[in-house]
Amino acid sequence: MLVGHQPKEFLLAVEALTVSFDGFKAVNDLSFYVDENEIRVIIGPNGAGKTTVLDLICGKTKATSGSIQFRGKELTRMRENEIVKTGVGRKFQNPSIYDDLTVFENLEISYPRGRSVFGALTFTRDAAVRDRVHEVAEMIFLKDRLNVNADLLSHGQKQWLEIGMLLIQDPDLLMLDEPVAGMSVSERAKTAELLNRIIKNRSVLVIEHDMKFVEDIAHKVTVLHQGQILSEGTMEKVKNDLKVVEVYLGH
Repeated sequence: MLVGHQPKEFLLAVEALTVSFDGFKAVNDLSFYVDENEIRVIIGPNGAGKTTVLDLICGKTKATSGSIQFRGKELTRMRENEIVKTGVGRKFQNPSIYDDLTVFENLEISYPRGRSVFGALTFTRDAAVRDRVHEVAEMIFLKDRLNVNADLLSHGQKQWLEIGMLLIQDPDLLMLDEPVAGMSVSERAKTAELLNRIIKNRSVLVIEHDMKFVEDIAHKVTVLHQGQILSEGTMEKVKNDLKVVEVYLGH
């Protein structure tokens, strides 16, 4: 007898996802799939539903209908904190770091053991914590800034620190909303290098407007327009899609 092919296992499977706000469908019957170790970039004009998609995946917004499966677990039925525990990390547009703490302390406070009240009370700065902080600090180009207060960092360094605060929790999926907005050209290049380095054991979902940066990082690009997929594929394919040029890139 013939053995059927096993269906492909995706890290993230979004299917027929819809969310309505007072009758307006911000996301409309959206389906897309993210592989392990993939950098997926979502682009599109303002109001296309990009940030809403991240809000739905991390549980900040509840779906009206549809499914979001992460490693086979249905996220639409979970609360935000439960979704974080399954391995989904989210960085918002503005960095939320502790300005009055050092880089080291910001990373240390994000270490998973310290996150519950009991964990925080019994938390000790042991070698495992120190080693992990140093490892992440090196990844995010802040190894020599560990004892500097976060408020003294440049805008780009603050963005890296927040990415580091997520990385130290070791998420399987890292979601970043416009990570290079306001960065200098050299900081943008380093951020691309950082993202290309960290996908060795995770996937990254990025919303971005900077097309040069998208070209530097994207394995696959999803173009949203009015809550639906307008085009999807490599940056090269998307860039030459006449619908995309008309709706988005031509502006």
